Amino acid sequence: MSSPDKVFEALASTTRRRILAYLSEGPLTAGVVAERFEMSQPAVSKHLSILEAAGLIWKKREGQFVKYGMETENLSSTLARFLQEVCPPSRALKAERRAENDEDMT
Repeated sequence: MSSPDKVFEALASTTRRRILAYLSEGPLTAGVVAERFEMSQPAVSKHLSILEAAGLIWKKREGQFVKYGMETENLSSTLARFLQEVCPPSRALKAERRAENDEDMT
């Protein structure tokens, strides 16, 4: 399982988000991804390794090729955990701020 920090760090890059969206439709080789985004093979490999380290994609060797695909469950569970951690405290903070505003108005 990946940490939320790694996931959000990986998602911070527009290029990696675009690669992830492309992989969401099915597995592809790094060469196909490189062609689609007009990137060098080393650049694509770096982006794919960051996505893999974050647990957002998987890789599988098929003969002489390595295919990459999206790990949908990891992305969903990481975002759900993040929202569970962030949303309840934010509700309490918002209520506190509203109460402060109400006091200031009286």
